[in-house]
Amino acid sequence: MAVEDDGLKIPLVDLEDFYLTSGEKRQEIAEQILKGFQEAGFVYLKNSPIPDWAVQSAFAHSARFFERPQDQKESLAWYSAKANRGYVAHGREKVTRADFAGDVDALRKAVPDLKESMEIGRDDEPECPNRWPDKFDEEGQLFKSTMMDFWKACALLHRDIMKAVALALNVGEKWFDDYICRGDNTLRLLHYPEVDKKVFQREDGQLQVRAGEHSDYGSLTLLFQDDRGGLQVLSPKGTFVDAKPIPGTIIVNAGDLLARWANDTIQSTKHRVVEPPLKPGQEHLSVYPARYSMAYFCNPDFDKVIETIPRTYEKESDMKYPPVKSGEYLEKRLKDTYGG
Repeated sequence: MAVEDDGLKIPLVDLEDFYLTSGEKRQEIAEQILKGFQEAGFVYLKNSPIPDWAVQSAFAHSARFFERPQDQKESLAWYSAKANRGYVAHGREKVTRADFAGDVDALRKAVPDLKESMEIGRDDEPECPNRWPDKFDEEGQLFKSTMMDFWKACALLHRDIMKAVALALNVGEKWFDDYICRGDNTLRLLHYPEVDKKVFQREDGQLQVRAGEHSDYGSLTLLFQDDRGGLQVLSPKGTFVDAKPIPGTIIVNAGDLLARWANDTIQSTKHRVVEPPLKPGQEHLSVYPARYSMAYFCNPDFDKVIETIPRTYEKESDMKYPPVKSGEYLEKRLKDTYGG
């Protein structure tokens, strides 16, 4: 197990045999992945086809992007929920739960998420262009090529994981293929700036976080995190448990749309990013170092209608949700997140 605490069990799944074998062994790995999504909503994957050097290169270019002057970043600003592309400044986003019924704008003002991000979608939609820094300098051009290569590698891994889910559900390995052929996915680069410890010591009783308690919106999220820590996952006992970084792994969690698609037989588990745990020898620090992560948000193609997956219900009356168009569902969630 990668994580085992307060009833939360997140498995560590080795993908190597999924690619190198067939038959019973491949089916066994697929079932490990599905079980992780069903019981915890999360799995850790190792030996993925995305090499460590590609991950580290993407992290390096991400860090250099966030070091750019603020006016450059602002010129690449996020511009609509439909596009979901561009730079998001500190305090703009406020992630929430699917069942949150309060005033998101008020929550955003009271307890802003302490991060900035860059959102990158597929690069073949003229009406929803990415906002690249390639016009600034050579580093901006390298940033673009690096991120598009990384985006494509994540898209392939997304398809493989969905094949594993389909295998484990016994609906046929290619069941999801027609739903994800276009690749309406988003690569989010995240920078949590260094912050004074005192920021987390609020006098109003509110819990200050780097990213608030939330569930993800789409089908899957591939999360690449540095070694700072701070990610926590909600346990069955209602406590938040540390999902510590494990070198060479990718954390994958199921999102709200996949849970809906699977008739709630898969969990979209709430999680957050909080005050990072101190490492030995850091007790004297008054400022927490910056944290970087990269999240690849996987979605069904936006023009696809999502109806309950076969074998996740016995009769029609057991189906919990009506059909919904993927793009419309996700656009609504993003409007709530960013405002406007």
